[in-house]
Amino acid sequence: MDPLSALRDFTIRGELDKIVRVNDEFRFGSDYTFPCSAETAYRSKQGNLYTLETLVYYIKNHHLKHTDYFQNTRNQGIPSVTFPDRKPLLDYLTGKVSTTDSIEFLVPQNPRFPDLPIPSVSDEYRPDDVPVPGSNDVVEPGPIDDRARAHKETDSVVDYITLIRTAERPLKDREALLECKGRNFYSVLTASTRREEERQRLESQQRKDGLVAKSRLMGADERGLGGYGDELGYDPTPKPKMHLKGSKIGEGVPIILVPSAFQTLITIHNVKEFLEDGVFIPTDVKVKQMKGAKPDCVTVQKKFSRDRDRVVTAYEVRDKPSALKAEDWDRVVAVFVLGKEWQFKDWPFKDHVEIFNKIMGFFLRFEDDSVESAKIVKQWNVKIISISKNKRHQDRAAALEVWDRLEAFVRSRSHS
Repeated sequence: MDPLSALRDFTIRGELDKIVRVNDEFRFGSDYTFPCSAETAYRSKQGNLYTLETLVYYIKNHHLKHTDYFQNTRNQGIPSVTFPDRKPLLDYLTGKVSTTDSIEFLVPQNPRFPDLPIPSVSDEYRPDDVPVPGSNDVVEPGPIDDRARAHKETDSVVDYITLIRTAERPLKDREALLECKGRNFYSVLTASTRREEERQRLESQQRKDGLVAKSRLMGADERGLGGYGDELGYDPTPKPKMHLKGSKIGEGVPIILVPSAFQTLITIHNVKEFLEDGVFIPTDVKVKQMKGAKPDCVTVQKKFSRDRDRVVTAYEVRDKPSALKAEDWDRVVAVFVLGKEWQFKDWPFKDHVEIFNKIMGFFLRFEDDSVESAKIVKQWNVKIISISKNKRHQDRAAALEVWDRLEAFVRSRSHS
């Protein structure tokens, strides 16, 4: 009997526990012994013949999920049964189907026995191949052996494995090619992750250093750099002051104002995550996460854009308009409105028309809020931005709309 038929027979009879591995052989009770590496007649859809070792391990572990089964075979260095072959192979070995196109009971001809006919599938198993209990005769399985004994001119014992391998070539499937015993790609993954984290850290530090240097240079310009300007590579020639009346932005980092009241969606506590990362975090949640006192000023930059070559500009975010000096108002480019009249009390402007002609206004709201919440805001020249209460993946689009509107507004003021 061939290895595949023996394995199927033991599987159907529920005697898999009698299949024991001893060194490099599988012993099927006291009936048969086959090499572990013996190739069976079951051909994979990828073209290779499965070995007996592969099929024995699979039929004893077919209840495992394919991912767990595949990992176990890798750890033990056993070629695995591919996922497309699992069910057809299981159906055949358990007797649900009697045959399948994947089975090829073919034995190549050997120069030692050139006139031996190739057995057909019907020769796979014959009753007279089964040893008779109590008999002292050793019955060798298979029809080939019967025919080989007819050749009296040779005294050699027929080696079936040699017969099979004379006309075959080794094949490997995609899974076998990727197997490397004792090696994995975890170290490659960790190394690449560390490099990416280091790159992001350096970029973040460079942005911070650039902001500090820009702030110092601008402060030095107002005081006068004297002879140090050439050494720093900075032009100390005083630039003309730009004032709001004339519609241009004043010197220095542009300012964005946000309400100090908690009933608005955007505050100084969560503005950085929204504008830089495109993620809305409720103020009450952010306050619990923050340590220390509330900051007077937060610096934000646009970290994402449709234009990869766009120059990144830094903005100061403040929530205390009363603390601004007269020259600071020249730098105010945007405001997130609360929707209340008292937010603009003591602002250096005549009315709402003047405010939103010289400052870009934004009103952030939940998309399912009532229309009444934006009733007053709709009377002003303000851009209403809606976000979802639960779908945080949509925040990025809302933040990008804020940046696009703000940058267009800043460009128009700079060129007017």
